[in-house]
Amino acid sequence: MLRIAVPNKGSLAETAAEMLAEAGYTGRRDSKELHLIDPENEVEFFYLRPKDIATYVGSGALHVGITGRDLLRDARMPGAREIEALGFAHSTFRFAAPPGRFADVGDLDGVRVATSYPGLVDAFLDERGIAVDLVPLDGAVESAVELGVADAIADVVETGTTLRQAGLEVFGPEILTSEAVLVAGPHDADGTETLLRRLRGVMVARRYVLIDYDLPANLVDEAVALAPGIESPTISPLRDPDWVAVRIMSPRKSVNQVMDALYALGARAILVTAIHAARL
Repeated sequence: MLRIAVPNKGSLAETAAEMLAEAGYTGRRDSKELHLIDPENEVEFFYLRPKDIATYVGSGALHVGITGRDLLRDARMPGAREIEALGFAHSTFRFAAPPGRFADVGDLDGVRVATSYPGLVDAFLDERGIAVDLVPLDGAVESAVELGVADAIADVVETGTTLRQAGLEVFGPEILTSEAVLVAGPHDADGTETLLRRLRGVMVARRYVLIDYDLPANLVDEAVALAPGIESPTISPLRDPDWVAVRIMSPRKSVNQVMDALYALGARAILVTAIHAARL
């Protein structure tokens, strides 16, 4: 039975649970439940702190888990490895300090840097031969400079508004671009490939839609140039020999532009359908 670690709370938990449900797995009904067996799918779920998942998986106690790339790198667990990016919970890690204090990451040598991700930051600086005095904190890192416990910080940056309010600005290169990932342990486990296929199917279903439309047969080549689909469109004859029915998969984010272009070309009865699940 495949043993899967799932975030029990935080920004990763809700979307991870939704993806697993869409992939056909049974989820917990009580948020306090920490262990669940899904016998039909031959999996066992363990609901854990996101920070701990890489440790459990890397040790071999659990086979796979969903966590953040940042948390995986921060754990520095040799046995844990990323096997699939899951496309949600994106974040960027940067250095920040009072304006004009530091020009580049090399200027940090010998100073105090506060962060909630000491393993991640230490590995980044080690690769560049930069030695700092790391100040581990468990939140509100942007206050560290003002309160005098650090000279600079390394933290998640979204819009930068929080940093500016604290009188800080980013500098130097990105430390990491993170997102939710599926991590595996040191040994391949039965059932991992099935889980991967299902999660990939969910990601495809979220990114794409089906578009059906009717079109004069003499315009097929132009329509295919506008919207080629994933591999090749499905084209079916209609009762009127001058018209055909076309079906394609199209990226969800641009579906309205595709519909506009097809209508302008001469397509009619254009219908968009959500995809519940997929295997490509």
